[in-house]
Amino acid sequence: MKTIIIEDEKPAARLLQRKLEKLNVQVEVMLHSVQEAIEWFSNNEHPDLIFLDIQLSDGLSFELFEKVEIKSAVIFTTAYDEYALRAFKLNSIDYLLKPIDEEELSVSISKFKSHFIKSKEGNINSQMDFEKIKQMFQSSFNQNSKKRFTVKIGQHLKVISTDEIECFFSENKGTYIHTFDNRNYLIESTLEVLEQELDSKDFYRISRKFIVPMKAIKEIVVYSNSRLRLILPTFKEDEVIVSREKVTDFKNWIG
Repeated sequence: MKTIIIEDEKPAARLLQRKLEKLNVQVEVMLHSVQEAIEWFSNNEHPDLIFLDIQLSDGLSFELFEKVEIKSAVIFTTAYDEYALRAFKLNSIDYLLKPIDEEELSVSISKFKSHFIKSKEGNINSQMDFEKIKQMFQSSFNQNSKKRFTVKIGQHLKVISTDEIECFFSENKGTYIHTFDNRNYLIESTLEVLEQELDSKDFYRISRKFIVPMKAIKEIVVYSNSRLRLILPTFKEDEVIVSREKVTDFKNWIG
């Protein structure tokens, strides 16, 4: 059977590969990001089985299924607690909590083999509702979203609550918090990481440069090229723009 691993931490991917080899399962390819996986699946024959980490360095692995029609069986691998994964029992072969136990891995392989044989015989529907899985995961993830950030100011540390944040923005390869009291703070993160850490009900990434909270939007103005411009309380830059490809989703987000 053709098996691949999608895992952004290379040592973890190699460790899983060694454990699978002990079970006589050969891994043909190891991929380490959403973009790399999209490119590979777009140009190669799909495997029988994918070991799939949920949160990769450049986003949630569910983005792969939004870009490419995947028919492979999936075993999720994740460090998240079980309560965040209740849907997976019904929608995937299995899930494995990190660090992966070899006995549990063996059981998952047995489940896959049984599933694979039955699907080949046409006795079961092997398609999975990845959108449902994504929604249930995101719902559970939002319950544990980040509520505060620690920033360094000289020799001091300052804690900033998400309630104080007017927006996040990137500039000159740095990422900043802009607060309602019109101050900017450099943080050690990226908008890609923040997009996964923040509660999606309250924060939305409107473009490559900005993430804004619902409570900070004072006005929404129709802008050129089918875009929207947001007016925030203190952030004075004119180009707080909802990118054209995000306008429809942004309108759904604001209700």
